[in-house]
Amino acid sequence: MAKVAFLGLGVMGFPMAGHLLAKGHEVTVYNRSPAKAQAWVEKHGGRAAATPAEAAAGAAFVMACVGNDDDLRSVCLGETGAFAGMEKGAVFVDHTTVSAKVTRELAEVAAGLGIGFVDAPISGGQAGAENGVLSVMCGGAQSDYDRAEPVIAAYSRICRRIGESGAGQVAKMMNQICIAGLVQGLAEALRFGEKAGLDGEAVVEVISQGAAGSWQMANRHKTMLAGKFDYGFAVDWMRKDLGICLATADEIGAPLPVTALVDQFYKDVQAMGGSRWDTSSLIERLRRLS
Repeated sequence: MAKVAFLGLGVMGFPMAGHLLAKGHEVTVYNRSPAKAQAWVEKHGGRAAATPAEAAAGAAFVMACVGNDDDLRSVCLGETGAFAGMEKGAVFVDHTTVSAKVTRELAEVAAGLGIGFVDAPISGGQAGAENGVLSVMCGGAQSDYDRAEPVIAAYSRICRRIGESGAGQVAKMMNQICIAGLVQGLAEALRFGEKAGLDGEAVVEVISQGAAGSWQMANRHKTMLAGKFDYGFAVDWMRKDLGICLATADEIGAPLPVTALVDQFYKDVQAMGGSRWDTSSLIERLRRLS
């Protein structure tokens, strides 16, 4: 068992840190809002720290799950950042979905301090975090990954090293590209069925058993038909992720025509007041169009 710090206690980080403690690790948490950290301690035990550096002091592993590139820099760098509190030989594991650029930037800083760095973005949503069955795609040195993987196992169903630093983030971009197209296709099919007067539940029962089946269909079709969109990853966060995908696509010369289109559809959902709706809310946009 290891001494672990966990930075960021949002809808994903809060349960992930809880799984670490449940598996016997010694856990110290940090959150930008101290009240959230205190709530975690009251629920799970462990201890809370006032700064990332304090949380990281003496930890063999420091895990982070924050919002974006700037948030990640803020918890890593500076006098109160995690790197300032970490000892040589410790490993920083970043579960945030960020750009590969900031990942490589911070990995270089960490290397100069004798700290390992693994980019380890996650997929599986809030339910996956709560149930400890996340998919984790990693980048970084093999030796750092090998040390971190048994700790990540506390909340993962599958964890794989994809390649060198930044490879995990690029793999997560591929994940989001796939999801964008799948959700739009599912939304179009369900709305098509509604307009045609079919029982969507009955149709999905049949087609989900064939080539059209997907996780999105199995887990989101009922709430989509019911017009309920409080069951997963928020539209604001999806647009952040798709923005990273599109910017990277421009850099490497990879066309993403469907992803670019769906990103604009999510922009429409934001304009409808759906910023905090989950990503399956694309169907509501179609309902308002017809």
